This record gives sequence, structure tokens and C-alpha cells, in this order.
Amino acid sequence: MYNTISNSVFGWHWQKIICSFSGRLSKLFDKSTNAKRNKVIFRDFPGGVENFELIAKFCYNNGKIDINPSNVSLLYFAAQFLEMNNSVSGNRNLIEKTMKSIEEISYWTWSDLLATLKHCQDLQSSGIVERCLDSLVGRLAIPSEASPCASTSSLDSPGFWLSCDTRSTKSLKDGFSQATWWFEDLSILSPDMIEMLIKSMVSRKYNHVIIGRFLFHYQKSKFHTASPDEKHQVLKTVIDMLYTLDTNSISCKSLFRIYRVVLNLNISKNSRNKLECMIGSQLDQATLDNLLIPSPYGASYLYDVNLVLRFLKAFLCGGDQQVSPMRIKKVGSLMDMYIAEVAPDPCLKSSKFLALVVALPDSARDSSNELYHAIDIYLEVHAGLSDEEKMKICCALNYEKLSTEAGIHLSQNAKFPSKSAVQALISQQLKLKNLLQGTNNTKLYTNSPCNFIETKGKAKKDEACEPTLYSERLDISVDNEKLRKHLQGMQCRVMELEKVCKKMQSEMAKIMKSKAAAHGSSARSLHRLCS
Repeated sequence: MYNTISNSVFGWHWQKIICSFSGRLSKLFDKSTNAKRNKVIFRDFPGGVENFELIAKFCYNNGKIDINPSNVSLLYFAAQFLEMNNSVSGNRNLIEKTMKSIEEISYWTWSDLLATLKHCQDLQSSGIVERCLDSLVGRLAIPSEASPCASTSSLDSPGFWLSCDTRSTKSLKDGFSQATWWFEDLSILSPDMIEMLIKSMVSRKYNHVIIGRFLFHYQKSKFHTASPDEKHQVLKTVIDMLYTLDTNSISCKSLFRIYRVVLNLNISKNSRNKLECMIGSQLDQATLDNLLIPSPYGASYLYDVNLVLRFLKAFLCGGDQQVSPMRIKKVGSLMDMYIAEVAPDPCLKSSKFLALVVALPDSARDSSNELYHAIDIYLEVHAGLSDEEKMKICCALNYEKLSTEAGIHLSQNAKFPSKSAVQALISQQLKLKNLLQGTNNTKLYTNSPCNFIETKGKAKKDEACEPTLYSERLDISVDNEKLRKHLQGMQCRVMELEKVCKKMQSEMAKIMKSKAAAHGSSARSLHRLCS
């Protein structure tokens, strides 16, 4: 904004009046050598032409002007700019007058605070902005007569939580809406002011759930009219402020929504890392659809596997929280579904697939059936893999956690290496052996004399439990009979594999023997020629 002050327009009388209030103008005119051609040009004058007219009015009225919340910020910045700290005719200077008005900020209405902050957005930050924001946050934390709602309270207040415990779902929704009535009002603020606002709310221990919801609302509302540069700034501020909150207070679904917005914008690596870290720490709350994010431009594979691996790394690190076994198993189930989803991708390299398979500890899975199913799909699509590559993938499979049916299926699966089939058979044999030993021990304990005497002494007391125990023993017998049948089939398979191995060994021995004989014959022939 350009403002020109010339003595040809205002005359010497005006120059004398305004210089008496402004230290800056007084210095400029005093240094002037040609008073008839005095011209002052202000660049970026606070508040523009309209605010300069207010300053002129203040000077012409001998330091008298109506200062109110709608103009106090503009007058304050202009007074600072013009160094209006001179007192005239015993009246306070403009800086003192505006500061006195600002000290009465606790009596301002909610609308007055918003109007003042709106005026300050295009001006440099100062104490007035911090005071307005602190006053706003203070009114959000307690019931406020100045607020549009008749009764507003934060989720931290005991009254709100009492209503949550004793009232219906409708009451809960009503209470939550009362705690979020200010979202739309504060969405007009600039990203810099939002950052100051959130820091003030966090320092006052305001509810992190509400803060997180507001930040998501702010991002969504700002994107409707924002330019690309403004979108970058909004996203950076929202991500940085979310990163300061308690992870459990942030919606995982909303974080994924933000991430999909980020995909279309080239934000900084630091902001992207913060967002990925927040998502990774809540990976147990994610769904399969959340993880199916397309690969970056130029990549050959279908889904962004590297991103999921970074999520897993962030999850296992855990940050300040220790990852519980229940959460790990939940992520293990999610990863089994994801691996099965990406396995049919013909462009997915074996190294990336293996990285997904081994990313979680063995304790993340109670059963390896789903993982076996995913590996089966991958080996079927990638039939050209070498045996070494196949074995690297199969070694990540815990054969002891395979069900009997899955173990038998693997032993007969031609897509898997023969070593893997043998390991599956051995694992199933050990499992059956342990189960049979456990059954025999139960049988011995049941038939022992001590147990007979003890049972006889407590026959009346335990009479009602006998049918249940008998039923359990009967079920074990039926399971053992099924396992014996499966074992016979597996043993035949093992014998066949052993025969194949022996045959291959004998053939290799014959080949080596014939090569040795041919080498010896050629050596003797060469010796005869030389002699």
C-alpha cells in the first residue's frame, strides 16, 4: 500500500500537527532541506489508506478518537509504525491509548475478539494477537456468556463426562457439539495464528480429541478457496500441530484422508515423515482399504508397498508407547490380508514380498494359514522364481503354526520347493506325536490307582462333571483317528520323497564316477604319447 503525504496538499499547518504526534515524521521533516517539495511515501502502511485516515483524524482532533475493538489493532500497529509516543496538551499518546484499550480485552465479546484477530492477520504479530488468542482459549475452556451457545464446556470438564456416563447417546452428541461450536468461527484465521492458537490450547491442557477434530475441520474448510501455495501452508501447519497431540486422540481414518490429500501435493519430506509416523503408530486401527494406496508415479508395481513397510516400522518402534501383544496380532491379521491382496501383482519383486512377510515378529500370528495362502498365490503368479528365491520366502513360514489341512496341502503343493514340503511333513509328525503323548499321559493319569482312590473319595462331588470329561476324551479320540489317517498319507509322501532323493544321489554318484573314469583314461593316453 502506498500513501503519499505532501505539504502541497496538507499545507504547513497539517505538517506541524502530525509531526507533533509522530516521532518518525518529525525526524523525516526535520532532515528535509527543501520544505516546499517535501514528499513522504510509506510502503505497506499498516491498515492501508483507511487506517491512515484514522490517524489523521486522531491528530486533527488533538489526540481524541473513539478506540474500540474493531479499530484498536489497526491503530496500534499504525502508532507503532509512526512512533506516535509523543504526548500533546496533556493527552495520552496513541500507543498508550491503544494499550489501555487492549488491557480491557477480558471485557470484549467473542465477536470483538474475532474481528480484532481478522484485522491482525495481514499485519506483523505482536502482543495483541497473543492476548486475543489467550482470551479465546480461556473462553473455550469454561462456559462463556459471550459465545453463541448458551452453555459451552470442554470435554475435560467433569460435568461433561458425567453427562456422558448417565445420559443417552443423543445427549452425548449434543454435549460434543457444544464443545465444537467454535470450529467455524476460528476457521477464518491464518495458518500462523492457528499454530499459535493450538500451542496455547495444548499448554492449557485442552482436550486433544477436540483439538484434533478442529484441525481436520480447518484443513477441509480452508481447501475450498485456497491457492496451491496456501494449501501447502495449511497442510504443514495442520500436520505439525497434530504431531504435538497425543496419538490416541487422533482419528486414524482422518489421518489417511489427509495422506490422500498429500499425495496430490508436493509437501516437505519432514511433514510427510511426521504424517507417516502418526499413521504407523495407529496401524492396528487401519483397514485394508486404508493401506491400498497406489504406488508413486513411475513405479511398476500396483500398490505402494514401501509406504506400508514404513508404516510397519513406525508401528513397531511404538514411540513413547509400548506395543502390546494384542495390537501386534491385530496388525498381523491386517498384514496377512494386505499380503494376499498384493501377491497377485506380477510386477511385485520377491525382495519386496519377502520384506512384507518378515516385517512382523512370529508372535504376531497365532496361525500361519493365511500367510501360506498368500505365499501360494505369489508363487503361482511368479512361477519363474528360482528355488533359492522360493526358499527364502518359504523360510519365513512357521510350519508349526499350520493347521493339519494346510500342512498336508503344502506337502502336496508342486509350487513349493521339496525341502519346504519335507519340513511341513516333519512339523505335522511332531505335532501329532506331541498330541498322542499328551493323550497317553491323560490315559495313564485316569487309570492310576491314586487317581482311582481320589476319584472314589470325591465321586459324589464330581459326579456331575463326569459326562463332560468323558465327552472331552471322546473328542480327543476322534481327532487322533483323523490325524492317524493323515499321518499315513504323509508318511507315504515322505517315503516317496526319500526314494526320489536316493535315486538322485545314486545318479549323481554314477555321473561323478564316469567322469572320473574318463579323466583317468585320458590321462593314461597322454602318458603313453609322451613316453
